[in-house]
Amino acid sequence: MPASSRNNLNILLYPFSLLYGLVTFIRNLLYDYNIIKSYEFPIPIISVGNITAGGTGKTPHIEYLVKLLTEEFKVAVLSRGYKRRTRHFILAGPDSGVQDIGDEPVQIKQKFPDVHVAVDRKRVNGVQQLMTKIPDLDVVLLDDAYQHRRIKPGLSILLIDFHRSIMEDKLLPVGRLREKAYERCRANIILVTKCPDRLKPIERRLIVKDLTLYAFQHLYFTRLGYREPVPVFMDASPKISLSEIKASSPAILMVTGIANPRLFKRHLRSISTRIIEMIFPDHHSFSQRDINQILHAYNNMEGEDRFIFTTEKDAMRLRKFVNIDLEIKNRLFYIPIETEFLNEDTENFNNQILKYVKNNKRDSILRKKQN
Repeated sequence: MPASSRNNLNILLYPFSLLYGLVTFIRNLLYDYNIIKSYEFPIPIISVGNITAGGTGKTPHIEYLVKLLTEEFKVAVLSRGYKRRTRHFILAGPDSGVQDIGDEPVQIKQKFPDVHVAVDRKRVNGVQQLMTKIPDLDVVLLDDAYQHRRIKPGLSILLIDFHRSIMEDKLLPVGRLREKAYERCRANIILVTKCPDRLKPIERRLIVKDLTLYAFQHLYFTRLGYREPVPVFMDASPKISLSEIKASSPAILMVTGIANPRLFKRHLRSISTRIIEMIFPDHHSFSQRDINQILHAYNNMEGEDRFIFTTEKDAMRLRKFVNIDLEIKNRLFYIPIETEFLNEDTENFNNQILKYVKNNKRDSILRKKQN
């Protein structure tokens, strides 16, 4: 969109942005003064969320916490279950699908089958249900819950995209902010995500200065690490290494339904420069018509070496199309991503999380003394 047209649109949307800001301000004020009650639970609750709409990397950070905590504790992940077709509380099982619980909870449950994954539109009820059904539960991770103030978490983690400063952004619908940037004051931990591999010291200092942290807040920096490609379908050919794919300089069809595919495309360009993009909306529910378009685009690509690459989240929604030809399945891969902390942040972050859970689990000596 031309800059002049975008500016004109922003002028038209500005009154709605002011109204949205007023509503969020009043809502937060009512919670701040306990006019609307927030619930606390006798169990460690860690909230992970953002102030901007989409694209900060919540799922890989939730997965990082799951890996960290499951070595010592019994962990549950509670999500809203975005775009699922159900509405009530569901405790995920091995056969739970995207339509039942949403794509991100399915991804977490499949990667960590021993972890309790649940969805509920009402988070308070969700935690109550988890504590009832899992009496020895140690900790609950609340996914995408920074604005869900009905629960007062013991530890609140706020994610901010390195490439989009919340200090320069604007409220919806003009910008992408869900609430004013000063609401970052509610976070105990702030993670600047999607950082470049080599974050310059001056870039780090400028972010620290920009955010003006409170004494109780801790700031860490993370990046996304891309792993080896994995077949979307279990009946496809065995895994193929990235080095094998790069050697042939293949044509790549990039299929994404995520909030911000820019970094994913950048990674694919390190594999091949011959990329055709098919971009769908975030959490897109793929239809047979979409699949036909994807297959048509693939079949019209030039060259013998061709691949379809998608994200792990999109793979969860593509797997229901089991009738795709095996030849195509053998060329359809997703690329897993994992959170990686920069500098010495890994040990400091891990220690802070583990200390909080140890000191606040129901059978801890510290909690018994407090009670």
